[in-house]
Amino acid sequence: MQIAILLFDGVTALDAIGPYEVLARLPGAELRFVGREVGTVRTDNGFLGLSCDRSIDDLERTEILVVPGGFGTRALLKETSLLEWLRRIHQTTRYTTSVCTGSLVLAAAGLLDDLEATSHWAALDELGALGARPTRQRVVEQGKVITAAGVSAGIDMALHLAAKLVGPEMAQAIQLGIEYDPQPPFDAGSVDKAPPAIVELVRQALARRNRR
Repeated sequence: MQIAILLFDGVTALDAIGPYEVLARLPGAELRFVGREVGTVRTDNGFLGLSCDRSIDDLERTEILVVPGGFGTRALLKETSLLEWLRRIHQTTRYTTSVCTGSLVLAAAGLLDDLEATSHWAALDELGALGARPTRQRVVEQGKVITAAGVSAGIDMALHLAAKLVGPEMAQAIQLGIEYDPQPPFDAGSVDKAPPAIVELVRQALARRNRR
């Protein structure tokens, strides 16, 4: 089972590594991190380097594609060669998936036109402007396209995908193996639940980061 996770400068680490920890445990998985070129990319805070072991130019097909998000996705929205590659590789996939603002890249490539899709809550308006029908659901499946909401939702998406690929029992075994049993200390993980002051604080922080 060939699985490719796209990496780029400014990627959010958990967007890529969360699905990796699930999908790498699938029986027969052959998982590669791919990028515009072989080498290291830096995550959105610059602290962590992740390695691309294959160029997208050398990847002609894959069964599963994961496009993570991060502040670096904004640059990808205008990168014609990458968007063309996404359209080509999408024709070969069994499932094309995204996490967080990775859905913006899929939308910019025209892969979400008039499809329901999700993203980070702060990017839903942008997702709609790119042709998708945004929703605040945590995981959205539309045919062979599966999108996940912000960051941690990539784990949920990957478990959902695992159940479709190898059955719910194996997916539950993977969940237990990674001990994914969220019990957060606060009930502020959704824009619908967080106090208004916290939502505004995060909006301001994201706006400052996007202006950089």
